[in-house]
Amino acid sequence: MTFSASLPDNHALREQLHHEAHARQAIKIKSPAQATHIALIHDGDQKIIELKHLESLCETFNRPRPSSDTLHFSDDFGNFQFQWQHHGEYSTYTFYQHHSEHPPFSQSVLNQIPAEWLKALPGKIMVAIHAAIIKSEAQPDFQDIAEHFSGGALVGAEVASGAALAFTDFKIQADGFSRFVIYDRQLNSRQAGRYLQRLCDIEVFRIMSLQAYPVAQALMPKLTRADQDLLRITTSMHQLDIDDSQLLDELTALAAEIENCFSSTHTRFVKTAAYYQLVEQRINELKEVRIPGVQTINEFLNRRLEPTINTCVVTEKRLTMLSERISKASQLLRTRVDITLERQNQSLLTSMDKRANLQLHLQSTVEGLSVAAISYYTVGLFNYIAKAIKASGIAVNPSLITGISIPIIIFFVYRGVGNIRKMVSKIHE
Repeated sequence: MTFSASLPDNHALREQLHHEAHARQAIKIKSPAQATHIALIHDGDQKIIELKHLESLCETFNRPRPSSDTLHFSDDFGNFQFQWQHHGEYSTYTFYQHHSEHPPFSQSVLNQIPAEWLKALPGKIMVAIHAAIIKSEAQPDFQDIAEHFSGGALVGAEVASGAALAFTDFKIQADGFSRFVIYDRQLNSRQAGRYLQRLCDIEVFRIMSLQAYPVAQALMPKLTRADQDLLRITTSMHQLDIDDSQLLDELTALAAEIENCFSSTHTRFVKTAAYYQLVEQRINELKEVRIPGVQTINEFLNRRLEPTINTCVVTEKRLTMLSERISKASQLLRTRVDITLERQNQSLLTSMDKRANLQLHLQSTVEGLSVAAISYYTVGLFNYIAKAIKASGIAVNPSLITGISIPIIIFFVYRGVGNIRKMVSKIHE
């Protein structure tokens, strides 16, 4: 089919996003078969190291190398098939061996891999699984199934709407691997690959979701102590003789501690919720049908995993609520401190107003004294002037002149002092 050449150019991410839906397909498996699935935790910056490690495996078996920008790789290495997937905080390595003639778990496909290469896998093992797919049209005997495990209670069900049976005991066996057994009734090769992948995903996501549980356990005593401290602080806020600034300092320190706890654990709790959601999704995809006398995978995980996840959820909610309560208490205490400061400011302003009035009265008194003093000395000068005039031979009465000048001098001195005060007031304004 030919399309018009006048269409706009493709977006730079179109092909990458389009092919992503087909990138992580399950490998086709023909029973009987065995597989080993390993999940290793990494620090998020090991992709280049992992790709170089994969290149060395490809060189050993003379296979094409993975591209430098890929997050998943699979290939047929002759005696086994291999699949690698890089995820956000872990990577998985899965090895498949088809048409295995050996009894289940008697030999491992890992025997086909160089031991030094396996030892040098980047990261730390979080999950290691041996799985076997056995062709079985008849109903297997429970005693035969139990022999594949270490005596723990069997967990399993019919899956794929009865096309297969899946069993495990969710325990790590003596060889360091947990085990899954799939009895293939009518699975095609794609179904076998998908259901094996789902079982491995359930185990990986289950373990990854549990990483928040030790975090929640470590947080519980801190939250209890912080809750008690907050109660003590809020109770003290009702007392009138308490130092609000001290309470505010304590509350600020408590808020900083809780915020640090929230920041350091929030991502882990969010990831736990996401992993648990994936566990539930993968279980639903199994389409389990109960086998009488055997717990289904869904029942087992609901009883064993859900309480742990609920502990994490409750701890996260408790941390969030405590942070909100501290924030509200801080707002109330700051409001109380602000009101106290406003009252102190009002009292200070009232005191300043009284002082200003007192200064005004003192200033008026000083001005009166200044007028009297200046007038006194000025009258004295006029008295001396009058006496000098009389001494020069002019007939004047010094006492009369002095007496007449007194009110005149007082008037002008008073006006002069008043004008000076007004000038000074304007300068300060």
